[in-house]
Amino acid sequence: MDKKIFVLDTSVIIYDHRSIMNFDEHDVVLPITVLEELDTFKKGNDTKNFETREFIRFLDKTSKDHLIKDWIPLPGEEKGSFKIVMETNGLIDSAIKTYGTDSMDNRILNSCLLIAKEEKKRQVILVTKDVNLRLKAKAIGIQAEDYETGKIQNVDNLSTGIHTYSNFDQEIIDLLYKDHKISFEQIEGKMELSPNAYYILQGEKSSALAYYNPFVMQLERVNKQMVFNIKPRNAEQAFAIHSILQPEIKLVALHGVAGTGKTLIALAAAIAQRRDFKQIYLARPIIPLSNRDLGYLPGDIKSKIDPYMQPLWDNLKFIQYQFDEHDKEYKQINIMVEQEKLLITPLAYIRGRSLSDVIFIVDEAQNLTPHEVKTIITRAGENSKFIFTGDIKQIDTPYLDEQSNGLSYLVDRIEGQKLFSHIQLIKGERSELANLANELL
Repeated sequence: MDKKIFVLDTSVIIYDHRSIMNFDEHDVVLPITVLEELDTFKKGNDTKNFETREFIRFLDKTSKDHLIKDWIPLPGEEKGSFKIVMETNGLIDSAIKTYGTDSMDNRILNSCLLIAKEEKKRQVILVTKDVNLRLKAKAIGIQAEDYETGKIQNVDNLSTGIHTYSNFDQEIIDLLYKDHKISFEQIEGKMELSPNAYYILQGEKSSALAYYNPFVMQLERVNKQMVFNIKPRNAEQAFAIHSILQPEIKLVALHGVAGTGKTLIALAAAIAQRRDFKQIYLARPIIPLSNRDLGYLPGDIKSKIDPYMQPLWDNLKFIQYQFDEHDKEYKQINIMVEQEKLLITPLAYIRGRSLSDVIFIVDEAQNLTPHEVKTIITRAGENSKFIFTGDIKQIDTPYLDEQSNGLSYLVDRIEGQKLFSHIQLIKGERSELANLANELL
């Protein structure tokens, strides 16, 4: 069977700069328009800028002794070749003619038509994370697909981190209440145990919340613990607080719909541990309106960033307002902010840093790519804890979805590791009105 030809769109490259290496023995084509688009992304501190620079360096190094209009072997065993295709408007049935505009997307489609005309015996496939471009390609007879590397195949079966056992052995539940812990030998074979998994055990007379501690190999009872005057309203929130307070767990993921208390709980539990860490960082990715850079906004960097950080400030104020303004806890939060013990910052500032003795909370993590999540976690120094929160069903970036976002990827890839815990929060606790909107609108 002839090798396929995959034509890469710009969206794939800024998602993963090593994407060109992930097509096995098949060949890869880069339309010249893609290089033009990449030129506009090469400057800046966002992940897309980093991905662009890395890809350009790779392209330059790989094509050092070649003309890139010719097929150039990709490095490694059983890899295909790549080349740059010069788009032409001289095609009889060009995409520009079909759609009536000389846009970048239509030029990329033109390159697909051109390579298909030149390589009539080979299958040509456009690979793009732009859903609309895939539809436009298919409309003019070009096969198109998403970039699948790093995608979660069974996102609907993504683990919740919580296991419920009905009609459970009442004697075990009673023992759990009496001793607060049960050894692995006492429960072996009676339930499926996973590292840092949480359990709702429902017996004939009572029920219990439990956690399997992989470090001492025992099932431990979980109490509904209050943190900085924030009280868990359901079992999921109790589990979330417990996981963040566990010193052995260095990485926590909380995912669920709006109003389930993910960010609030993460922040309250982090503040409760303020004496164990030098700083608490609270960050979120900045998604500008209409994809316009922050430089377009007026004012200094703080005034540019503050509108995007406001939801985080709202959560902090909610915690603070649990106390009277004369209480030491109320004043403590102000002191932490003033002394930069607690920092609210954009994620763009983390690259290249080593973070030791900190709790780092990443809000809206579903808007990060898998590579961005990896970049953040690899910044972890000694005595650091990272917490990712988000809703994998509410993506605000055009090239991510439930299967390809960094939060889903994190839960899928690291589940079962001793240093990792994750909880899916399902029950909304913001207000009756918010719950009604989530259910019916």
